[in-house]
Amino acid sequence: MRKKRVYLILISIIVLAFFSANLDYPKYFNYGADFLNGRLHLGVPHFWNAPFKLGLDLQGGTHLVYEADLSGIEKKDYPSAMQGLRDIIERRINIFGVQEPLVQTEEASGHSRLIVELAGIKDPAEAIKMIGQTPFLEFREERAQEESQQILDKIKEIKDKDIKTLEEIQQVPDWQLAFEDPYFKATNLTGKYLKRADLNFDPNTSKPLISLQFNDEGSKVFEELTSRNVGKRLAIYIDGVQLSAPVVQEKITGGKAQITGSFTIESAKELVRNLNAGALPVPIKLISQQTVGPTLGAVSLQKSLAAGIYGFLAVIVFMILFYRLPGLFASLALGIYVVLLLSLFKLMSVTLTLAGIGGFILSIGMAVDANVLIFSRMREELREKKGFGVALEEGFRRGWPAIRDGNLTTLLIAVILFALGTSFIKGFALTLGIGILVSMFSAIIITRTFLRIFVGTRIERWRWLW
Repeated sequence: MRKKRVYLILISIIVLAFFSANLDYPKYFNYGADFLNGRLHLGVPHFWNAPFKLGLDLQGGTHLVYEADLSGIEKKDYPSAMQGLRDIIERRINIFGVQEPLVQTEEASGHSRLIVELAGIKDPAEAIKMIGQTPFLEFREERAQEESQQILDKIKEIKDKDIKTLEEIQQVPDWQLAFEDPYFKATNLTGKYLKRADLNFDPNTSKPLISLQFNDEGSKVFEELTSRNVGKRLAIYIDGVQLSAPVVQEKITGGKAQITGSFTIESAKELVRNLNAGALPVPIKLISQQTVGPTLGAVSLQKSLAAGIYGFLAVIVFMILFYRLPGLFASLALGIYVVLLLSLFKLMSVTLTLAGIGGFILSIGMAVDANVLIFSRMREELREKKGFGVALEEGFRRGWPAIRDGNLTTLLIAVILFALGTSFIKGFALTLGIGILVSMFSAIIITRTFLRIFVGTRIERWRWLW
């Protein structure tokens, strides 16, 4: 390869490492920007500063396990009912402002369970209370314009008076209006009347639509509701959150209706799940609760970081002692590998747990393993009195099949673990899988570029360095 191209790749690697390092830890770059802006008024912007997402075991929080009572529904509807419940519970948790809650379903010994992890939550008791309720589905009809305006005026009146406490609000005439939905009002049509919702497709346009089937009592209520709202919107709410607001085209009899609109297949599936979750009686019971304090989480994080640093330093010492100059550049490539991987964790919003950090540290070992294979092949070529450039390229060529097979095998295991494992196993598998992909880039591109710089130089003749 021409030296000009080698230098271009080297510069690209350095630039990539610079941006990755500052993305990982932008503190010093931002200090420098403030210094330059204060002295020279250059207007240098701050580097994007986003924290790493820490999991429950590192940040502290609550781990809840619920068991769902599916005795009231048919077995074929179990998966959709559980998925609908998962969506509703996740929406409820977001009301509390919990960052990236983990809500997932699990089948264990014939029991359907819902696992909820709330990292950093301050009031687990209130979250438990909200999560334990069955989702509430309701249909609301559109208000008259005069009603909407009255509510909006009352909301504006309270805001303009800068009233903050409930006692002060209650002194305002008709203060209850300020807490009502200004556009839709409640009806007596709720989820208990809905038999089921299904995803269908328009036979003419093939666009997804949602069909609703009400029970006998619900059919009468729905018929009355649609007869007085022709041309108006009928909103569908779950837990007070609006899911859809279709326009009633005509009076609907027989208890069957269709919701059409600009649905994608995924959005239509999600709406069907939510409708069924709000309609089916699927209570859940808390069977396990574990609380991890923030102090314990901080200690776990410190110990994990210390283990990673000690392991990293041990690898560097080993590489330099056994492989001398190639080991030194492999260690430098390993440092770049670490900052690249950490920046990817930030960009991909990977939630780091103890298991995830374990996968990250293991991937460092995989990255070193690739370099060991390459350098061993290089030495074999050099012992046969081949030139440094030839030995370098042959070392990478001969080492690649073993590197490829070993990493692909591990990557396959990581994919299986991610697909079939639970939360902590998924974290381990994800960081390990990403680490393996980046490690191959580090060994094949970064280390190789560093060594190619010495091809054709005097240093390549110093065989004791290689």
